Amino acid sequence: MNAPYRLHYAPDNASLVIRLVLEEMGQSYETVLVDRRQNEQDSAGYRQLNPNGLIPVLDTPQGPIFETAAILLWLADTHGQLAPSPKASERAAFLKWLFFASNTLHADLRILFYAEKYIDAAQADILRDGIRPRLLRHLQVLDAEAKTAPTWLHPDQPSVLTYYLACQMRWMALYPAGADHGWYQLSDTPHLQAILTQLETRPATQAAIAAEGLGVTPFTSPSYATPQEGSAT
Repeated sequence: MNAPYRLHYAPDNASLVIRLVLEEMGQSYETVLVDRRQNEQDSAGYRQLNPNGLIPVLDTPQGPIFETAAILLWLADTHGQLAPSPKASERAAFLKWLFFASNTLHADLRILFYAEKYIDAAQADILRDGIRPRLLRHLQVLDAEAKTAPTWLHPDQPSVLTYYLACQMRWMALYPAGADHGWYQLSDTPHLQAILTQLETRPATQAAIAAEGLGVTPFTSPSYATPQEGSAT
C-alpha cells in the first residue's frame, strides 16, 4: 500500500462510515471498489479478506479488519481520536452504545433491507412491518441518550458513533428502494437530528459527498447515491 490504509468499499454501503471516520481523523488511505453489480463481494479474492463476503474491509499494517464496529473501535484506539480513551470515565458508556448500534440497530436494519434472506420472499413484507417498530424504539432510546449530551453523542463533537448513526439513519430513509418510508421521520428524534445537521457541515462529510455522490444533505434529507463508479445497491 502507498497509504497506511486501504478501504474496500461500495458506494453508500457500511464502508461509508469508515470513509467518514478516516476523513475526520485526517488519515491517508486508498480505496478499492467492490463492485456489487458484479457480485465482487462474493469473489474468492474478497472472501480471503472477509470470509463472510460483507463490506467493508480495511487493510491495515496489522492485517485486514472486517465488521464495521471493530474497524471503528480499532481506528479510534489506534489514533486516539473520536472516542473516549480506554481509561476514560466515559469509556464504558460509549462502548455499550457503540455495540448497541452495531449488534442491535444495524442487525435489525439488515433484516429491513434484506428480509428475503431471513424468511420466504412471500413473507418478506410482513417481516419488514414487524421490524420497523423495533427500529423506531431503538432510535428513541438513542435520542434519550443524546439528550444527556455525552461528549461521544453530541452535535459539537463528532465521534465514530455519531458518524455510524448518521449513516444508519440515512439508510432508513432510503432503503429498501421503492418502499414506503413514511414510518421514519427524523424530526421524531430531535437530539439525533441536531447531530446529523452538524455532521453535514464537516469537511469529512463534504469529502464523502464528493466521492460517493451522496447529495448536499446526505443525513437530514438524503437522496440516493449517484456515484461515478460502482453500485450503491
